[in-house]
Amino acid sequence: MVEKIILASPRGFCLGVTRAVEIVNKALDKHNGSVYVRHKIVHNEKVVNDLEDKGAVFVESLSEIPNDAVAILSAHGAPPEVETKAKAREKYYNATCPLVKKIHNQAIKFEQEGYSIIIIGKQGHQEVIGTMGYANMQVISSVEEAANIEVEHPDKIAYLTQTTLSMDDTAGIVGKLKERFPGIEHSKKGDICKATQNRQSAVKELAKLCDYIIVVGSTTSSNSKRLAETAMKSGVGRTSLVPDKTYLNDITLANTNILGITSGASVPEVLVNDVINYVQKNFGNPSVETLEYVIENTNYVLPKELR
Repeated sequence: MVEKIILASPRGFCLGVTRAVEIVNKALDKHNGSVYVRHKIVHNEKVVNDLEDKGAVFVESLSEIPNDAVAILSAHGAPPEVETKAKAREKYYNATCPLVKKIHNQAIKFEQEGYSIIIIGKQGHQEVIGTMGYANMQVISSVEEAANIEVEHPDKIAYLTQTTLSMDDTAGIVGKLKERFPGIEHSKKGDICKATQNRQSAVKELAKLCDYIIVVGSTTSSNSKRLAETAMKSGVGRTSLVPDKTYLNDITLANTNILGITSGASVPEVLVNDVINYVQKNFGNPSVETLEYVIENTNYVLPKELR
C-alpha cells in the first residue's frame, strides 16, 4: 500500500511545447482543418493523437502537404532548406522552439567566424538534424567520441548542445573536449533548455524522499528518458518510464511507501492525473503533495498571425 504520492514541480509541458501545441490548435481553429505538420509536433502520442482527432495531419516531408493546405514546422526545428520551402508557401507557421532557433543562429555565427563546430547530441534526433543544416559540424554523444574526434581547426573550435540534454548529460563530454581543446568556445548564453535542467533537478530532490519514481512520458522522448535515468542515478533504482496509466499493469508498487511522480516536457497533465487516480484506486488511496523546486513563469510569443 502506497502511503503518499509526491509530485515533482516543475513537470510536464515546457514553454516550447506549450507554444508549439497552441500554434497547431489556433491554426486548426483559424483554417477549419487542412493543417499539416512536418514531423510530430512533439514526442508524445497523446498530444499527437488529440491533434489528429481535431484534423491535424502529421507528415515527414513538405512534399506530402497539398499546396493549398497550412504547413507547420514542429517544435524540434528543421534544416534551412526546409524552412525556405515552407516560407514560400501561401500558408505557413513555424512552431520551432525559440531556444532551438537561438542554437541555429549561434551555429551560423560560429561558422562565419571560421570555427570548427561540434554538436553534442543524439545522432538522428530531429533537433540535431535541423541544427546541422545551418553549419558544417560533427555530432558526438559520448566521452569516447569526444576523446577521438578530429577537427579541421583544433585551435579554433566551438561546441553546441542539443537543447533537450542537461548539464549533467553533457558534463563528461564537455570536460573531455575542454581537456583536448583548452580554447574551445561555447555560446555565452548557453544551449541547455532551462526546462530540461529544472525537471531533472526536481527529480534529484524527489529521489531523496521516495522509494519508487514513475516518470510519465513517451519512450521516444529524449527528455523523458533522461528524467528516468536521472532518477536511477540519484539512487532510486525502482524507477519506471510509462507513457500512460495502462502501463502500470506491468509494474509492481509492492513495498512502496512514498511514490514520486514526474513527467517529461512534452507530457500533458491529464496523463499524470490518470496515473495518480490509478494509484489511489488500486494502492490504498495515498495522499498527494507537491515538491516545488522552482517556478517557471516565462512565456514565448506566438506568431503574430495567430495571436
